Amino acid sequence: MLNVIGVRFKSAGKTYFFDPLDFDVSCGDHVIVETVRGIEYGEVVMGKREIASEQFRKPVKAVIRIATDADTQRYNRNKELEREAYRICLEKIEKHKLEMKLVEVEYTFDGNKILFYFTADGRVDFRELVKDLATVFKTRIELRQIGVRDEAKTLGSIGICGRPLCCSQFLGEFASVSIKMAKEQGLSLNPAKISGTCGRLMCCLKFEQDVYENLLKNAPKQGAAVKTPDGNGTVEYVSLLKGTVKVKFDDETETTMKEFDVSQVKPAKARGKKA
Repeated sequence: MLNVIGVRFKSAGKTYFFDPLDFDVSCGDHVIVETVRGIEYGEVVMGKREIASEQFRKPVKAVIRIATDADTQRYNRNKELEREAYRICLEKIEKHKLEMKLVEVEYTFDGNKILFYFTADGRVDFRELVKDLATVFKTRIELRQIGVRDEAKTLGSIGICGRPLCCSQFLGEFASVSIKMAKEQGLSLNPAKISGTCGRLMCCLKFEQDVYENLLKNAPKQGAAVKTPDGNGTVEYVSLLKGTVKVKFDDETETTMKEFDVSQVKPAKARGKKA
C-alpha cells in the first residue's frame, strides 16, 4: 500500500497522485510537484489515502514542498502572462492567415515552456507561427491541437438543462458515450436534443446508465408477449423509472390498455406459436 494525495492543476482537470512524504497536507492546500512537463503548482483535492501500489503503472513522485506565498504570487503572475500571450498569439495567427482557433494558453510554473491549445478542422502548418512566438517569448513553445470536447471543457458554457457544463465543472476525464445509451433511456434520438454544446453526445447520458441497465434486466421489452393478472397481452410501453408497463389486450370485440407494475408481468409464449 502507498500513502498518496490527489492533486489537480485545473479546476475540473484530471487528478494525479503524489507521495506527500511527511508534509502535513489536506484538501484545499496548494503544493509544488514535479510532472512530465516540469515543476507545477497544484491544488490538493484528495487528502492522504492508502492505495494499492499495483494500481500505479509508474513510480509515484513525491511532493517537493507545500506552496509558499511566493509560489502563489508566481502562479498568479503566470496567469497574467497567459492573457497577454493569448492576445499576441491571436495577432500572429491572423498575420499568418492560419485556419485555427486559439482556445487557451498555459505557462508551466517555472516558465520554461508555454503551451498554446487550439482547434482546427484539419492539419495546420504552424511552423512559422512557432518561430514567431519563440522570438517574442524567448522560451520553449508548444502548440497542441485539441478536440471539440476539450474546447467546451476549457471555455465552459451553459447546457440545455440551464446549468454550467458538467465537463467544465467537475468531470476530470471524458467517459465514452454512445447512442445506445440514449435508446435505453428512452430519449429522443434527435441529435439536437441529445448533443452538448460541443456537438457530441451529452456526457450526462453516462451518469444514469448503470441504473437503466439494472432496470432493463427486470423489465420486459416493448412488443413482448406477457402474462398479467388480467390475462395475456403485449407490452405497448415501458416506464423504467416508474417501474410500470402498459399492456395491450386484444379480444374479439375491442382493444384495451392497462398499466401494471413490472413485478406483476411475466414472459408468455407469443400467440400463434406452438407450445
